[in-house]
Amino acid sequence: MGRLDDVDLTLRLGRKEEAERLEAAQERLIQLRLTLGGLLGTQGLGPPVLILIEGWDASGKGGAIRRLVARMDPRHVRVVQFAAPTPDELRHNWLRRFWPSLPGWGGMAILDRSWYGRVLVERVEGFATEQEWRRAYDEIVNLEEMLAHDGTVLLKFWFHISHDEQAKRFKRRQEDPLKRWKLTEEDWRNRRKRPQYEEAVEEMLERTDVPGAPWYVIAGESKRWARVAVIETTIAAIENAFAQRGVLIPPVDPD
Repeated sequence: MGRLDDVDLTLRLGRKEEAERLEAAQERLIQLRLTLGGLLGTQGLGPPVLILIEGWDASGKGGAIRRLVARMDPRHVRVVQFAAPTPDELRHNWLRRFWPSLPGWGGMAILDRSWYGRVLVERVEGFATEQEWRRAYDEIVNLEEMLAHDGTVLLKFWFHISHDEQAKRFKRRQEDPLKRWKLTEEDWRNRRKRPQYEEAVEEMLERTDVPGAPWYVIAGESKRWARVAVIETTIAAIENAFAQRGVLIPPVDPD
């Protein structure tokens, strides 16, 4: 039994509870973000915050990202999406293309897909050799440990849904003309290779869940539950980073 089998996919939230918890969490996250950026309080810039979003196709990643940044000023957070590397990017070390998106002190970035493509899609689809993707585990851990030692608050989320739930979401997308563009032949191909991807995900979780760069497997069967879980987990990690540094978070003036 792997780690994915331990996820309780029955977790649910009602619409009202989701709305209440999201509102409270989004307000808190703004407060923390302003403190991190040195715009609230007198402690100066806080540590970089880096959030990696991975998961099954149609698992709710985009909706969770929207809730994370919904109340923030767009100048205060960077959301970057990664797809297949360009021909020019392929001329360099495979990790190089991610560096420009990493936040510095006082910064926050969310990566929609990340360097984990090396040990997931590149592994399963054969875009990387076995030697390359096996070597990538240590390369990833070394990178993340370096970032953590430099002070980065690093969170990694895997959105997990069942095979049956994914099929339902694919069907809804296919029937909705405004969402049909999200569904590609690549999505169907990946779905047919679910066992191979599950094996890759399990090994990824086992080998790259390290102190300072933990994995959080999110039960995504209920989008409401997943959205709240992600933002509340992010808040807890930032608060913990502040506590370790003795930073007091100033109260927000209600006026």
